[in-house]
Amino acid sequence: MGDFDQWDPAAHPLQARRDGMRTATAVLPASGGHSFRYLAAGDYWFDDDQADGHDGIKSRVTI
Repeated sequence: MGDFDQWDPAAHPLQARRDGMRTATAVLPASGGHSFRYLAAGDYWFDDDQADGHDGIKSRVTI
């Protein structure tokens, strides 16, 4: 979740895949950068180490 969905955990529910994994899709506005984080079970938040990391924010993508 991120600034593009007002950090709402219910905005993009995970969907089960055939391989046992789960996935969610979010369509981002095509301007500027977007901050996001992952929320795991137990209210555990974590960043994406592969994201751009602009402006001192670890999980950020620029479109």
